[in-house]
Amino acid sequence: MKKNFRIVLLFIVFIFISTFNPNKFNLILEKKNTYFEIENIIIVNNSLIKTNEIKKKLDEIYNKNIFLIKKSDVEEPLKEINFLKKIEVKKKYPNTVIIKIFETRPVAILIKDKVKYFLDSSSNLVIFQKNENFNELPTVFGKGSENYFNNFLNKLKDNNFPDKKIKNYYYFKIGRWDLKLLNNKVIKLPDKNIDIAIKKSVELLERRDFENYKIIDLRVDGKIIVE
Repeated sequence: MKKNFRIVLLFIVFIFISTFNPNKFNLILEKKNTYFEIENIIIVNNSLIKTNEIKKKLDEIYNKNIFLIKKSDVEEPLKEINFLKKIEVKKKYPNTVIIKIFETRPVAILIKDKVKYFLDSSSNLVIFQKNENFNELPTVFGKGSENYFNNFLNKLKDNNFPDKKIKNYYYFKIGRWDLKLLNNKVIKLPDKNIDIAIKKSVELLERRDFENYKIIDLRVDGKIIVE
């Protein structure tokens, strides 16, 4: 029985070898590769970053086999794009790649070494360009302020400070902030017990008897100094 099986197997191998045509085999592979070449790139979920800018960066992945493309092949060309946080890549067979964009957002304008930047929600600095969508952004001053601003902004929001009313932020090396509001009122915050001071400033801004004061100084624990 085993002998008969070996004879049949050898016969099949002989037939395959005698009829095999490498040129035809390569032609089949070429047709398969052509069928699965990337022809369409669809960009979704982007608002700040232009679709054309993304697609231009991805020119090299067109016509590549969709099975061989990895996420890193898409991420690498895009990593220098401003306001890009991360991407998700989905393959739609036979020839389409869908890229979902997750963006950071500009939260302030920052002045550093006399150069103006956008500061985004991931603490990245992007060279400033005029954009009517960001005309209302506040300005941040102070060496190293970009490293601490987003954390401080979150503290303001967590304590219900009306951050939309802030015109300028001033950071000091000791780790504290001054706020200049749109009405030119200045609030001086301490470097310690910051949450308590923010809550107190919210309370004072709502009081009518503090409306005429231009400066509210909360730097000394337990004291309110006004001018």
